[in-house]
Parts: sequence; C-alpha cells; structure tokens
Amino acid sequence: MSVPLLQVRDLVKHYPGAASWLGRKRPTIQAVDGVSFDVERGETLALVGESGCGKTTTGKSILRLIEPTSGSVKLDGEDIARLDAAAMRERRRDMQIIFQDPYASLNPRMTAGAIVEEPMRNFSSAQGHGAAARAERVAWLFSKVGLRPEAMKKFPHEFSGGQRQRLGIARALALRPKLIVCDEPVSALDVSVQAQVINLLTDLQREFGIAYLFVAHDLAVVRHISHRVAVMYLGQVVELADRQTLFSRPRHPYTEILLSAVPVPNPHVHSQRILLRGDPPSPANPPSGCRFHTRCPLAQDICKKERPVLSPRSPDGAGADGSAAAATQWVACHFR
Repeated sequence: MSVPLLQVRDLVKHYPGAASWLGRKRPTIQAVDGVSFDVERGETLALVGESGCGKTTTGKSILRLIEPTSGSVKLDGEDIARLDAAAMRERRRDMQIIFQDPYASLNPRMTAGAIVEEPMRNFSSAQGHGAAARAERVAWLFSKVGLRPEAMKKFPHEFSGGQRQRLGIARALALRPKLIVCDEPVSALDVSVQAQVINLLTDLQREFGIAYLFVAHDLAVVRHISHRVAVMYLGQVVELADRQTLFSRPRHPYTEILLSAVPVPNPHVHSQRILLRGDPPSPANPPSGCRFHTRCPLAQDICKKERPVLSPRSPDGAGADGSAAAATQWVACHFR
C-alpha cells in the first residue's frame, strides 16, 4: 500500500498559562490534545466541530504556522515537525493555506497580481521562474480561478468577497502544492458565492490531484466536498469515517447531535433535533476521562474515569474486529 500524503500522529498543542497581575499561574490551555489521522493524495478530509474545539489550531500546527507542542506530522513520509527552519522553508512549497477571512488575508498595499506572484518570487531561485514566466503563470492562475487577467493590476479593495477568496486560492496554487489547508474558506461568503468557491475547489482538486484538509463547521458544505470527515470535540477526534457512513450512520453521541442540528431543506419534513445540554468545558480545565461525558446522554461512571481510545469499528456495529483496514469508522466511545 502507498504511504499517505499526510500522517498526523498524537499531535498536541498546549499554550502555557502566563502569570496574572497578581502573580498567580494561569492554567495551560489544551487546544489540541492527541489528534491522529491520515490524508491520502487527492483526498479531502474535513475537520468539523463546534467553535473552539481546536480545528484551526490543528491545521496551523500541521503547517507549523504555530509550533506543535509534541507529536509527529509526516508529509511524504518525512517528519516535518522536526525539521529546522531552512529545511522547513523548502517544504513549505508543498503545503499551503487558504485563510478564512478574504479581507484580512490580503495585503491592501499590493496589487492582486503581486499577491499571487509573491510565493513564486520567494522561491524563484529554486523553481527557475523569471519575471516574464511569473507574470505568465499569474495570468494563467487568474483565469484558472475564474478571474480576468486584466484584474491583476487592481488592489484587494476593488474586489468582492468571493473574488478575494479566489485570489487566496490562486495564491495557494502558485507553487503547485500537494496539500492545502482550507481554514473555513467559505464561512465569510454569501451562500450563492459559497457554492461557486466549493465547486472551484473540487474542480482544481480533480485537475491537479491536490489534497485538502478542510476545516469547517457547516456540515452541508462538508457533505458536498469531503471524502472523509473527522469530528473534533475539545481538542480530540471523537469520530472518523468516510462521508457517506458518517452522515448515514453516525456512532458517537456528539456526532449524532451535530447532524441533528443540520436544517432539512424541505418544509414538509420535520427532523428530530437532539438538544445538547450544558456549555462546553474549558480547554484550560478539561474533564477527566471522556471529555464529552459532562454533556453526553449515555455517560456512566466509566466515562468519568477512563478516556476512550479512537478505535476501528466493524461495519456491523459490533466494535473493533482486529482489522483496522476493514473498518469504515473510528470512534472514541465506551458504548458505541
């Protein structure tokens, strides 16, 4: 079997608490705590969960935009979490990001063409791009993402929100990356524009074989674009499955609650909403055992004492059968 493009194992990102003005030590923020998953070449893995669960921190830790506390992040079999600054800079050509906010992620003092060209200028010596070749490629990227090449001379404020996000996509494509982290790339856009951008990402993936780590909270978008879905809760993955399996047969109670909140686009169909009780615990003081037990309708004493391990489940729902390769779902629950 071929090695996955991206292999994340036991990824941890903790933020040490600083001393308050009274001299008291603040607790450590456990933003990401032991996340593991793979992303195959040309695949879209979606990371979903409520706000504050650690989705964006996971994506930025993988890219080392923020340094992980511990864990292994392998790209093409190489552990990039342990590379020095010079070696990591070379690896950044293979890993790019599309930011959530298309307004704040573009330099207002640079033209659109210069923004897309900047990654190529940074790596021009390694890729042999001259000024003319770079300009030609920028014009090609503009047309590829649905922008007119004449717009290269415009500034970001002259574009709409959807057009700005297309600029961000073109910039991410500039160096022909193997992996792109999409950090909620459509959440700031109108619904009609969201569909255009999602279709664009799908077309680009089909043409160039790019893998996406797609961070999102909109499950309707996730259902449209993803191949597999990882559900996060309070810094941990609680369920991992292919798209069809997760949406048709969710196993973890938290996943069931998330899916029950998705609106049904049919006024004659009334879905049964499962209400989630209580507020999410603080990552500075997470519960012992299963982190979801304080809000879980299935919680028992064992949930308070023992942390469930993310393990494969057999298709018939009987639990792990000893063959991880045969499993379509991985679930972290004592009773599912």
